[in-house]
Amino acid sequence: MQRYFIEDKKSADGYLTIIGDDAKHIAKVMRQSVGEQLIAVVSGKPHLAEITQIASDVRVKLIRELEDRSELPKRVTIACGLPKGDKLELITQKATELGMHALLPYSAERSIVKWDGVKSEKKIERLKKIAKEAAEQSHRSRIPAIHTVHSFKELANAAKDYDAVIVAYEEEAKKSGGRRFAEILESLYDKDSILLVFGPEGGISETEAAALKEAGALFTALGPRILRTETAPLYALSAISYEFE
Repeated sequence: MQRYFIEDKKSADGYLTIIGDDAKHIAKVMRQSVGEQLIAVVSGKPHLAEITQIASDVRVKLIRELEDRSELPKRVTIACGLPKGDKLELITQKATELGMHALLPYSAERSIVKWDGVKSEKKIERLKKIAKEAAEQSHRSRIPAIHTVHSFKELANAAKDYDAVIVAYEEEAKKSGGRRFAEILESLYDKDSILLVFGPEGGISETEAAALKEAGALFTALGPRILRTETAPLYALSAISYEFE
């Protein structure tokens, strides 16, 4: 059954209105009609809803709240050094399907691309749309937050707000004896919010690694193979899902 995230607040009698692209999708793509049902997610809670009117907007009545078990038990934010091409779009889509709580893109020392001004705004809006569609497709109850592009200094400051910060950094992992990712996950059962930091194609620089280490971050390698910048976050989220779900 198709799922839609609804911004409109439900009325006292349980009705709400679906507008914009979602309304068009219901009427033109799904070709639904009055009396048919869909899932409406309101304020993070999924409801079974029945269509009562289709015009330029779609009117639905909420029937009952549904049980929700779709969210990861940990709030995981993925911090990605800006990669080339459309890799961040792939990360956004697949990480949303895997349960990502939020995406925090940052301009790393080794990032080749730069997002400035209007370009940055358009890119972020594009990522928000991708996250929404992926959340609907994967039947989640919340859309991951897509943060504006941070500088590395802003990322380091933001790291203080998380219960745990984990950095995928191959060289540091080797120096420290290669603490396994699985071992780190076993230590996070009492943690709620987790920040996972990944570098761009060139990886995290030594200066960035030192700053994150000073901020209390844990360093690890994600297995014996070197993963691409778009693969590493998905590997990490899969491992977290296996551990905690």
